Amino acid sequence: MNDKTTHFGYEDVSWDEKQGKVAGVFHSVAQKYDVMNDLMSMGVHRLWKRFTIELSGVRAGQKVLDIAGGTGDLAAKFSRLVGSEGQVVLADINESMLKVGRDRLADMGIVNNVLFVQANAQQLPFPDNYFDCITIAFGLRNVTDKDEALRSMYRVLKPGGQAMILEFSKPTVKPLAPIYDFYSFKLLPLMGKLIANDAESYQYLAESIRMHPDQDALKEMMQQAGFINCEYHNLSAGIVALHRGFKA
Repeated sequence: MNDKTTHFGYEDVSWDEKQGKVAGVFHSVAQKYDVMNDLMSMGVHRLWKRFTIELSGVRAGQKVLDIAGGTGDLAAKFSRLVGSEGQVVLADINESMLKVGRDRLADMGIVNNVLFVQANAQQLPFPDNYFDCITIAFGLRNVTDKDEALRSMYRVLKPGGQAMILEFSKPTVKPLAPIYDFYSFKLLPLMGKLIANDAESYQYLAESIRMHPDQDALKEMMQQAGFINCEYHNLSAGIVALHRGFKA
């Protein structure tokens, strides 16, 4: 047993316990995940993801890994960009989310160049120097050992490849903070209860966002993992930030 502790939202739990608790959250919300994303962000999450894809510069023939790929928003777009000669791997630790993503992409007719892999971001089951681009959207804050996950991402990237982390972050406009707090801790759990019949999972979501490293802290973590030319872009006044770094 690992006797180290970490955060599950605001709760202190053992490292061994966190993964199971996060799994429970996503088993619970998988079927309503897309609906809730649209409601929670008023559809703006689609713009954040579009910016990520445009900035990636992914092109035909490349290999892309989408970690915590969930319902396949990014994987579907990357599939079209890499074409028949390329490959997209949609990886998720959660079997329920992976099934939703697989079914959704099949319904879209995307079957030939996308692989679905149940995988832990901390121990990615891929060869060294394999992917041109790695993305993780709204998943890193749920990982128990973020430093280990970043090192694992670095290992499987090709030299010159880039990792892109799209995640909730710290608002940069101070007057926005109380409004954001009210929305996060009052409205989100209420929406979760009404739409997904699950207020607790969305309470965890709000808490996990607050416990996630801020923009500069995450940039430093990426640098410590070996990434170079690290930068971040604040989106929606820093409510979300897109970090990226490259492998030398």
